[in-house]
Amino acid sequence: MIYKELGKTGLKLSNVGFGASSLGGVFHDINEKEGIAAVNAALDNGINFIDVSPYYGHYKAETVLGKALKDIDRSRYYLSTKVGRYGKDGVNTWDYSGKRATDSVYESMERLHVDYIDLINVHDIEFSDLEQVCNETLPALCELRSKGVVGHVGITNLTLRHLKYVIEHVPAGTVESILSFCHYTLNDDALLDYLDYFESKGIGVLNASPYSMGMLTKRGVPAWHPAPAALIRLSRKAVDYCESKGVEIERLAVNFSMNNPRIASTLFSSARVEGVLKTIKYAEEPVDPQLIADVQKIFEPGYRDSWVNS
Repeated sequence: MIYKELGKTGLKLSNVGFGASSLGGVFHDINEKEGIAAVNAALDNGINFIDVSPYYGHYKAETVLGKALKDIDRSRYYLSTKVGRYGKDGVNTWDYSGKRATDSVYESMERLHVDYIDLINVHDIEFSDLEQVCNETLPALCELRSKGVVGHVGITNLTLRHLKYVIEHVPAGTVESILSFCHYTLNDDALLDYLDYFESKGIGVLNASPYSMGMLTKRGVPAWHPAPAALIRLSRKAVDYCESKGVEIERLAVNFSMNNPRIASTLFSSARVEGVLKTIKYAEEPVDPQLIADVQKIFEPGYRDSWVNS
């Protein structure tokens, strides 16, 4: 495992990070005991960064993760969660008000059985009024930071330019990290265009979803995947090509996404011990760079094509 500092936070994160969305049954139903075992397997094998959100499974992911963390020494991991995006009874809700952000942090700590959060993020800011995020949400989180309730403050989003907008419209030091997903993968490396900017501001970079939300897997995309049909067709061609070479596309996807020295950590999600161990192995074992180049060539007609977040 490789450990890298997240910007100027002082947090040295494992380059493989555990995303707990699967614990909320986001991708498919889970066995709770198996999910808890997956968290333990991640920590026992060198992962020290765990990311979750009240939105994942509409509070279920935080609840299950809290059960897993209850008897684990707090010094063994850094914990990240989010505010702004929620849900109840299968209905998505958003609330970026300062009061809701503050209340949400304390509610998350209860579910997670911790007395502080290492990194708090404003979740999916493209669904917000960005002015409210700048003038209300982030100041509320900074107030919690000043009290020691949270250690550091960040923002997350699919649309990269929104991250830059917020950073430009708040005082320096407000935003300490960004979390981007699906923009440093085999089919989309748009995050590279922003690394110089983030580094110039001293802001740490987190990446998520090396499998591009299931698109870069043999199983293929879930029915709800928002990618355009043409891009999904290219992904099937890429999967088939890897199969013909006797290599799983998952191995290439993980190895590519998790080994950029300018990205502190890349998050994957699995509620199974087998999935955790396999991902760590994929990240550590070198792959043929020519094969990666060949797969990216397959994606060329739709390279960097994205979609609307949902």
